[in-house]
Amino acid sequence: MGIDYGLKRTGICVTDPLQIIVQGLETKKTEEVMRFILEYSKRELIDGFVVGYPFLDGNWGNKNFRLKLDEFIQELRNTFPAKKVDLHDERYTSMQAREIIHLRGLKKAKREDKALLDQTSAVIILQEYLGHI
Repeated sequence: MGIDYGLKRTGICVTDPLQIIVQGLETKKTEEVMRFILEYSKRELIDGFVVGYPFLDGNWGNKNFRLKLDEFIQELRNTFPAKKVDLHDERYTSMQAREIIHLRGLKKAKREDKALLDQTSAVIILQEYLGHI
């Protein structure tokens, strides 16, 4: 499961069992994400998690974001101790996601849909992690 964590919304994606196809699953309000993942894990097998993490050269623009992201990662590890939680550099994924959405030829309202942007960013994070890009 790929996760693009945000302070307001979090994009979530999954891959098929062979880890060939990555698809957007949901964008949830961040305060609802853990509950969603728990419910989803009761229905579907989750091998592990890949969380987008902005590896910057020691320069964090929003320290509150880093604190919340680190808390989320720790909660994920505590809730799913048997599952691997990997971090993957998410720098520029929002920019890539905007470009992908634009190239799809969607109407302006859909191109500006932040939930779609978050899901697409999660897809990019997981695809890069799996080596599909």
